[in-house]
Amino acid sequence: MIRGPLRLTVLAAVVAASLPLSAQIFRGGIDVVSLNITVTESDKLVPGLDQSSFAVYEDGVQQDISFFSRAAQPIALSLLIDTSTSMDTKLAVAQEGAIGFARRLTGSDTAQIIDFDSRVEILQPFTNDPILLESAIRKTQVGGSTSLYNAIYVALSEMKRVRATSKADIRRQAVVILSDGEDTSSLIAYEDVLESSKRSEVAVYAIGLRAKADRPTRGFNEADFVLRTLSQETGGRVFFVDDAAQLPAIYQLIADELANQYAIGYSSKNLKRDGAWRAIVVKVDRPSTVARTKRGYFAPAIPKTPPRL
Repeated sequence: MIRGPLRLTVLAAVVAASLPLSAQIFRGGIDVVSLNITVTESDKLVPGLDQSSFAVYEDGVQQDISFFSRAAQPIALSLLIDTSTSMDTKLAVAQEGAIGFARRLTGSDTAQIIDFDSRVEILQPFTNDPILLESAIRKTQVGGSTSLYNAIYVALSEMKRVRATSKADIRRQAVVILSDGEDTSSLIAYEDVLESSKRSEVAVYAIGLRAKADRPTRGFNEADFVLRTLSQETGGRVFFVDDAAQLPAIYQLIADELANQYAIGYSSKNLKRDGAWRAIVVKVDRPSTVARTKRGYFAPAIPKTPPRL
């Protein structure tokens, strides 16, 4: 269970997720849809593309790109570490991998550390001090069940605190989750987590850590499905590994990807304020490449006028 103020934090996040999109990602009076795009070829990053290489489609209609950048942007990162009992033999290596990731952050980046088992705890609020981040990671201890959904909700809620108020403090936002099992004790439902992530501008990267002795499961695997879906919907990526020693390399891949994304913005040709889901597809004019970004967004909605008494 989540204790004290953190329980209130989770409930506050539920309320925030219900806010109209105009209060979340549409700002400045002009509706601009912002995309962070990763382009790969045979799983290798493709740098150096120009705006002319990209085509953006919303619900099948090509959009006019109004903003394009391939420059690296600072990162706002939420690092979630599963500390449930099943992580007992893996936590030491997981800590070293997470510390290595934190050390790759630059002075203009900011990160927070969240550990979760049967409870959720923000061990370190957002900071750009690598010493504080490393200290927080080393404080993680195993014990309890797995409240994965609660942890993601808290992370998404905390991300709202570092949203840009000017061009000078724009950051790419990402949640990186390390977990070795499915949720067993959250107050929050998976559907609410998915809804909140789709309404955010946060890319979810997930690392599913499996023991080498684990037998492959046949049929539906809830933990794999959840991590894969959250990553795909938000433009992130999922990794499934069977050896904790692989974690440093995985964290390096994520760090490299976040530092080499393309930023694109456009004003939708669909002027309806209906709150509907709009699907996004990005194509690149090189046949062997894959462009990955969030799968869509919810259109802004006209606030309902309360009835007159």
